[in-house]
Amino acid sequence: MRFVTAVVITTGLLTFSLGQQARAQTGQNAGATPASPAPKFDPTRDAAKDISAAVADAKRTNRRVILDVGGEWCGWCHALDRYFVEHEDLRALRDQHYVWLKVNYSPENTNAVVLGRYPGINAYPHLIVLDQDGSLVQSQDTSPLEEGPTYNYDRMKAFLLKWKR
Repeated sequence: MRFVTAVVITTGLLTFSLGQQARAQTGQNAGATPASPAPKFDPTRDAAKDISAAVADAKRTNRRVILDVGGEWCGWCHALDRYFVEHEDLRALRDQHYVWLKVNYSPENTNAVVLGRYPGINAYPHLIVLDQDGSLVQSQDTSPLEEGPTYNYDRMKAFLLKWKR
């Protein structure tokens, strides 16, 4: 019986994992939902194309875009992902007002051309808020939003409310 249960669980996890990979490959690189983990920073993605798609989605849905710039190597980036999973109300607020897009910065792909359009980034993760036409609204170091090993609820909420459309 344990073997059958293990096979069923393994098959379910594999199916879920393949679904997530397919989702990422089709450009659906938005924020986490309760049923799925946060997307990963992917050095193989075309950041310029992803940003154009996010801006078009923001225009269509009357939201702004937040570029979450970081990498899989970044502990604070993972803390930010966990934070939005743990704070469903802030994730809902974020998703109501923004199209969330991860933009990779790593040795494999620094996305120098795309990120060169925005003010310099000194620490990761870094949040870049864009308007519906793709113009810069805010470039935000996340360290003022941090508290201890995570993020501060009131400061994160204030950030999301301040820059919403």
